[in-house]
Amino acid sequence: MEFLEYVSNYIDQGHPVDVIYLDFQKAFDKVPHKRLMLKIKSLGIAGNVYNWIEDWLKDREQRVVLLGCKSAWIKVKSGVPQGSVLGPLLFMIYINDIDDSVSSKLLKFADDTKVFRAVLNLHDIEKLQIDLMNLCKWSDDWLMLFNVDKCKIVHFGYNNNMANYKLNDKNLDVDKEERDLGVVIQNDLKCRLQCIKVVNTANKVLGMIKRAFVYKDSEIVVRLYKSLVRPHLEYCVQAWRPHLQKDIDLIEGVQRRATKMIPNLKNKSYEERLNILNLTTLETRRLRGDLIEVFKICKGFDSLEPSLFFKFSTAPTRGHMLKLVKPRCHLDVRKFSFAHRVVDIWNSLEDSIIACNSINGFKNRIDKFMNGRGFI
Repeated sequence: MEFLEYVSNYIDQGHPVDVIYLDFQKAFDKVPHKRLMLKIKSLGIAGNVYNWIEDWLKDREQRVVLLGCKSAWIKVKSGVPQGSVLGPLLFMIYINDIDDSVSSKLLKFADDTKVFRAVLNLHDIEKLQIDLMNLCKWSDDWLMLFNVDKCKIVHFGYNNNMANYKLNDKNLDVDKEERDLGVVIQNDLKCRLQCIKVVNTANKVLGMIKRAFVYKDSEIVVRLYKSLVRPHLEYCVQAWRPHLQKDIDLIEGVQRRATKMIPNLKNKSYEERLNILNLTTLETRRLRGDLIEVFKICKGFDSLEPSLFFKFSTAPTRGHMLKLVKPRCHLDVRKFSFAHRVVDIWNSLEDSIIACNSINGFKNRIDKFMNGRGFI
């Protein structure tokens, strides 16, 4: 979400942004154990914890089984075990210093890494290229090579120079969209492809439920829908929440079909079905999720820095003490971004709601607030 706020803010100011999505070759399998232990020691991890990690990594063996034929066992000298809790953490420790020689912004999550900056002129393009060269040097020094064929460029902004960038002396391919931590990011920052993706996935699960369950009691259908279908529609939705009515209707259609699966509710209107099942529209849930996320950021429940998203009002006004300043914007990509769209509804909240000291308490009070305002 921090990345999208950065990009939308610069695009709204008329400044293009170039993003390089990086991909490591067999990332989790390439981490050298001895070099990893050096980095762990440099962090001050020693004693029994250090010895335990070292013992956990060493003396591992692997073999290949194909059509019943088994290869000989060989010792594993590199890599962190995949599917473990500690594995991704050790990988993050290993690549944690990758941005030490990078002047552009760099975000990393496990093996998903991207480097980006606003490119106002040729000098900025040159800086980004230098950063890529420094990243290549780091990868050579630490034996974590990039898969250049899978590294992509995405150009954002209407007046973008569409510069070419090289990695290991090879030109990178340009994409119009890229999958970023499971979310489809388009170069125009619209969410149409993401909406289509999540709706297709949710409809497949809904079809499976429809085929697998003969008895479709309302309690069973609602529980299955909440646990198996709705999470697909709400994954990271604060980052890509749709604002066009066609996209809103597309997503809402999944819940319409789910509630219509209940035989005794089939002939009732959508609003009546929601009232009977004690559900709200998905758009209302997205608004509720926005407010909860703002509360977490402003109250310090998230590790996100509030100044990256909001500017707090210093003028004496009525209402609560955490009112936000709504900045001017020119483009829809900024107008409907998270940090901009939440300001009006957040500022309209009562002080008793903002004064909550727990997330659950805020959720309960925001539900009462939204019910009182007639949100369905």
